[in-house]
Amino acid sequence: MTSAQLPGGVTLITVRGEVDVFTSPALEARLADAVDDGAVRVVVDLSPVDFLDSTALGVLVGGWKRMRAADGDLVVVCAAERLLRLFRITRLDEVLPLVPDVPSARSWRP
Repeated sequence: MTSAQLPGGVTLITVRGEVDVFTSPALEARLADAVDDGAVRVVVDLSPVDFLDSTALGVLVGGWKRMRAADGDLVVVCAAERLLRLFRITRLDEVLPLVPDVPSARSWRP
């Protein structure tokens, strides 16, 4: 997992591999750091992710809530059908902004 600061108060968090009960705490910490550092928008790039479980979904929702409470946005980059299916089944696609690539996430508007 890597983090990068982009222009305009955007923090890009790129997640790789599996995001599950064991690795979700690292994502949760990165999201909390972004909020604490004053990010206006957090982009979570799940493009390199192979597996996502319910713990990871909960962490993303928690990060979205924290960003909203701080008057910011959280946008998820996800184009893999196997992952998008999870968002649809849980109806989180109706809550979390899902976009196909990082440029779309940077230009996304609510």
